[in-house]
Amino acid sequence: MSTVAARRPARPIVKRRRRRLFGLLVALVLAAGLWALTGPDAVREITLPLRHEDVIRQQAQKKGVDPNLIAAVIYEESRFRDQTSHAGARGLMQITPATARFIARDSGGAAFTQRDLATPQINIAYGTYYLRYLLRRYDGNEELAVAAYNAGETNVDRWVKKAGGPDAFDTLDDIPFPETRAYVQNVQRSKRSYEQHYGDELDV
Repeated sequence: MSTVAARRPARPIVKRRRRRLFGLLVALVLAAGLWALTGPDAVREITLPLRHEDVIRQQAQKKGVDPNLIAAVIYEESRFRDQTSHAGARGLMQITPATARFIARDSGGAAFTQRDLATPQINIAYGTYYLRYLLRRYDGNEELAVAAYNAGETNVDRWVKKAGGPDAFDTLDDIPFPETRAYVQNVQRSKRSYEQHYGDELDV
């Protein structure tokens, strides 16, 4: 009796494992079916979307910024979806009203209104302008520019000074904010992915 009783609890565990295995097999079959029906391009659009490539190319060429960097920042900021953050950042490149007002003044452009940031053309133009400004401010150092895009210039300036200058700065060691460290690494990774998978679409 004791031997039979000891074996009984194993049956539900075996059943759960079988259900999990069956679920995994179903998921694999569905994924294979999706791949067969839609092809790698459709899967790429889901995992690494690209929208408004004409605007990205235009702004990249006009402002001298790598279009793959622009696409990578958009991907990390919004996954190419128009949205508003809790801090009030708007649109594809998540521009705050304060940053947008600075860009409008610095560029000598027209007066800024917050609803402008919901327009992809304007949002990408503003975001690309700000990226160019940061790249120039940090002498072309992409890591510092991207870190400042996420955490602000004041923080990055303090981190660079503490590290002993831009040449001594290390992303992993000298950025104390985990979010910003991950942001810089993710943007770099996404930039390489856009270069690899969207070379024709983003070629300027």
